[in-house]
Amino acid sequence: MLLAVDTSTRWIGLALYDGVSIRGEMVWNTNNHHTVELAPALDHLFTRCNITSADLKALAVALGPGSFTSLRIGMAVVKGMALALHLPVMGVPSLDVLAAAQPVSDLPLAAVLRAGRGRLALVWYKPYRSHWKADSDPEVITTAALADLLKEPTTVCGELTSDDRRILTENPNAILRSPADCLRRPSYLAALAWKRYQAHKFDDAASLSPIYLHMNTGIPA
Repeated sequence: MLLAVDTSTRWIGLALYDGVSIRGEMVWNTNNHHTVELAPALDHLFTRCNITSADLKALAVALGPGSFTSLRIGMAVVKGMALALHLPVMGVPSLDVLAAAQPVSDLPLAAVLRAGRGRLALVWYKPYRSHWKADSDPEVITTAALADLLKEPTTVCGELTSDDRRILTENPNAILRSPADCLRRPSYLAALAWKRYQAHKFDDAASLSPIYLHMNTGIPA
């Protein structure tokens, strides 16, 4: 059993995956109450799915980019469990999780999440062998700047506000995914990590760190 934890932004996600099916999944929006809500939510998920920590074989955590504090909380919980239970851990970039949920097409894909100060964290993706492959490093950008960059039809998905959607739809090249398709699902995080678990491509729990972005430059910290 693999436990996946995503606390990249105000949207928190938890999933349990056994390699065949998703045994349980929780996604909710917290008003920066990650510390208070995460541990009880884990207990609730384990109870509902009749799972204990002894059933876990691996852990997965979303690496960001995202909120500095939010990422640290999820990372601390997963690293603590990995070290205490002697479990392998896999870190997965948060926007890779979002991209994995999108149907593959010939159009480029722009995946975004909230980066604070009204800005977006952005990664570009291209189709590669029936899945999406990152085609850029993460960067911080305004919604208006993103709209200006869309010179050809481009799929856009992620944490978009109503204002974001209004600005982007002013450019006819922006093909926006629905809010349901823009939800970052921890089950996709679990599935991506499971492939690495099967290949024994683990991360070192002690040295694993989140992906942070400088707000002024967009360069990974």
